[in-house]
Amino acid sequence: MDAIVKTMSEGQIEKFDWGAITWLVSGKIGNSDSMTFGKVVIKAGRANPRHSHSNCDEILHLLSGRLDHSVGDKVFPMNPGDTISVPRGVVHNAKAVGDEDAVMVITFSSAHRKTKGE
Repeated sequence: MDAIVKTMSEGQIEKFDWGAITWLVSGKIGNSDSMTFGKVVIKAGRANPRHSHSNCDEILHLLSGRLDHSVGDKVFPMNPGDTISVPRGVVHNAKAVGDEDAVMVITFSSAHRKTKGE
């Protein structure tokens, strides 16, 4: 597969009541056979639902804002520049704390990630 550049304006956006995900790399998009990558925005004071990924690990890197990120039964406060690794199959979610939206990048170890709600 040849290298493919995607701009943010070319990303596939999924909107939710808690924020949005812009997908830039995945098997569905057709620019990777092994990974998924995107940008996530969680609105201030909101949280995405607790969920897990049965077929891949997830790495999340916080660019701006603050998060309380739950992984299993633990909660990890996160500040800009912090990175968290979530093993496959572990239930997790993120809540933006404070007055600012949380902006992060996420990557998965599969081009076709599977997501299951708690």
